[in-house]
Amino acid sequence: MEVLVKTGQFLLSISILVVLHEFGHFAFAKIFKTRVEKFYLFFNPWFSLFKIKRGETEYGIGWLPLGGYVKISGMIDESMDKEQMKQPPQPHEFRSKKTWQRLLIMLGGVMVNFITALVIYSAILYTWGDEFLPNKSVEHGIVVDSIAYDMGLRNGDKILSLDGEEIEDFHAIVPHLILEDVKTIQIERNGQQAEVSIPESIIPKLLKTTNFIEVRVPFYIGDFSKDSEAKKAGLQKGDKLIGINEQAIEYFDQYKDSIFKYKNQLVSIKVQRDSKILDFDIQVSEEGIIGVYADNPYNFLELEKTEYSLMESIPAGINKGVETFQSYLKQLKLIFSPKTEAYKSLGGFITIGKIFPSTWNWQAFWNLTAFLSIILAIMNVLPIPALDGGHVMFLLYEMVTGRKPSDKFLEYAQMVGMILLLGLLLYANGNDIFKHFNN
Repeated sequence: MEVLVKTGQFLLSISILVVLHEFGHFAFAKIFKTRVEKFYLFFNPWFSLFKIKRGETEYGIGWLPLGGYVKISGMIDESMDKEQMKQPPQPHEFRSKKTWQRLLIMLGGVMVNFITALVIYSAILYTWGDEFLPNKSVEHGIVVDSIAYDMGLRNGDKILSLDGEEIEDFHAIVPHLILEDVKTIQIERNGQQAEVSIPESIIPKLLKTTNFIEVRVPFYIGDFSKDSEAKKAGLQKGDKLIGINEQAIEYFDQYKDSIFKYKNQLVSIKVQRDSKILDFDIQVSEEGIIGVYADNPYNFLELEKTEYSLMESIPAGINKGVETFQSYLKQLKLIFSPKTEAYKSLGGFITIGKIFPSTWNWQAFWNLTAFLSIILAIMNVLPIPALDGGHVMFLLYEMVTGRKPSDKFLEYAQMVGMILLLGLLLYANGNDIFKHFNN
């Protein structure tokens, strides 16, 4: 069921964005009286799931969910309609229009995607506001993984700043480390301030981990595993675990480090329940567990929320869209930098589908849709033949030099671009499959 919910959200999001992107091309084509022969959601090699003819345009839904397209008359595109291009240019064709008009037609999809993201972000802020975890609210410090430990961070450290710059949002710390070439982290440890240097080799490792730093909170029991020894002994949800044998325990990371030492032994677990202190004798399994899960840490953290009126949400939404745009450009830059090894993390449809929540959540859905809209805009404007950016690149060349590339050159460029995109598609989705079978 979880897979179906994620897939459903992914397909709905992509469908909305593809239709809007293609509508951008369609709208400018119509403004300049250019004939649009087809308008399709998804590709339709050999057959269509649905199609209907209205006026000069065939509208349809294809069966291959790799995007969508509009077939504009008199244009070399993925349809590779060479026969049409052999005929004399007609007034209604793309190739007969002025250069600036063709440029706007090609930029129409990207423009609509970017505007869509700004509208969605504004609507999200107006409807739900903006909620985040202030770094100052992480009063018990952080829990670190092995990568952070090797770098010099320790459980319980409080992160004060990065390169001397305070970070307001706790969850912005890791992205900041990856994207902003941070050299040092200022921390507080046991009441003393210190500084941790960041090695240059950290970015490839950060891109591979999902729990570099996490929020540290007191250990309250949130749930039990099946056949839990702790549950059988009498522990209850909401109990605060405070000791194992004679050792005081306050945090889940301390519990994990301690309980593992008592494999196949009987231990005394001390908990606080309301105002009472209770002791339970529990058998630890050979795996070093007693069958308890920590409660959601966000139940104990003070989040900060900003509400927006309609007029306030518009500039705030625009600002968020621009910041997301700039952030993604920095992420894209990492992919082309071999030393970061970011290309190894490149994912396809499985990776994109996994970012959607396992339960249907409209706020998360629209946030991810806005983000994907910006990604779609940026990826389409890359100067690669077969993408909008490739066409824009040739049109700019024509505007600067006054010379139009030949139809034969554009045909070959289109073929090269399609091969490059197919290779990228195979690589990204191959990465997904490789990671799936190696996890």
